[in-house]
Amino acid sequence: MEHSSDSEEESLGAKVAMFNQYANKHKDKQSKNPFTSGLNIEKPKFSKEEYGRPEAGSLSDLRGRKANAHVLKEILQLCEMIAQEGSPCRDQPDVIAITFGDLFNIYTNINDKCVGLLLRARKQKYVEFEGECLFQRRDDDVPIFLLKPIEEIRKEYNQRLEETRNNALDS
Repeated sequence: MEHSSDSEEESLGAKVAMFNQYANKHKDKQSKNPFTSGLNIEKPKFSKEEYGRPEAGSLSDLRGRKANAHVLKEILQLCEMIAQEGSPCRDQPDVIAITFGDLFNIYTNINDKCVGLLLRARKQKYVEFEGECLFQRRDDDVPIFLLKPIEEIRKEYNQRLEETRNNALDS
């Protein structure tokens, strides 16, 4: 009979240890959560770069990286379409231009996010156009300028894609 109570104590001790390990892990995770209250723990400070970002290596982080790579690819496609279908400017032959109406008509068969991609491409200094946002029909005559040669944009795209992959491997 003594033997069975020893194994019960060991079993109970293992369960208590496992529970304590889980509780400590949870408490540690909660101490890093800025929205936890009542633990009387000093809240961690976050930089602007890390606040609101998923934990490195998490599934959310990987999904975000994959989405970023997809958007980069779509921006490259848009720039390639401008380079292919646009015309060189008279005063700056290395700058290619196309009207928004022409680009919209060509590109909406490929992707329905033409305006959003133009805004992202402008933010990355690949294209330039007047106005905050472009609207079909109203802005059909607005010229869109490809600011860099397509080879340079492809090179930047490949570098950024490689950085995204390397960052994913590092985490």
